Amino acid sequence: MVTITLITDRRRLAGRELTALVREAAAAGVDRVQVREKDLGGRALRALVTEVVAAAGAAMVLVNSRPDVAVAGGAQGVHLPEDGLPVRDVKRAFPDLVVGASRHSVEGARRAEAEGADFVLMGPVFETPGKEGRVLGLGPLSEAARSLGIPVHAVGGIDAGNARRVVEAGAHGLAAIRPFLQAPAAQVVPALRGAEPA
Repeated sequence: MVTITLITDRRRLAGRELTALVREAAAAGVDRVQVREKDLGGRALRALVTEVVAAAGAAMVLVNSRPDVAVAGGAQGVHLPEDGLPVRDVKRAFPDLVVGASRHSVEGARRAEAEGADFVLMGPVFETPGKEGRVLGLGPLSEAARSLGIPVHAVGGIDAGNARRVVEAGAHGLAAIRPFLQAPAAQVVPALRGAEPA
């Protein structure tokens, strides 16, 4: 089954509470919540992660960049940007955490696997605001999905209209921010889940 991940960005919620969104997404069947709040310091991030974990129910919670905060807040994993902490070092220091790695090329994805990442998040697959010049397209995603022994998830411009193409290219998971800002989670999750081949 394709894994659906909600990536958070509380600054774009227009007055809504992040924990309310997480609760709605969990009730709709989202599999993972990736807490991506780059502006927060350690203490504030830990408090938020603790709230998200409580709201997420059975969904796995991963924290961007901060394995220490993930552990302190009760999250199950950490997600590392390509220019962040080395995967190998985090796996060694935090053996109980699931470690995901953002990568923007097939070679980068292969390196992440070699370093011990549990999964790779590749993107942006399609155009997304602020990253128009860095679009990967479906080709590299498909190559990585075929050649890696760990799950390859996709991010970047993914919505109900193109999700099936991403899954057919080999993605094991779909990660998104914007669809969850534009429609109720109860609509978004089934629409993304509907991308799975029959």
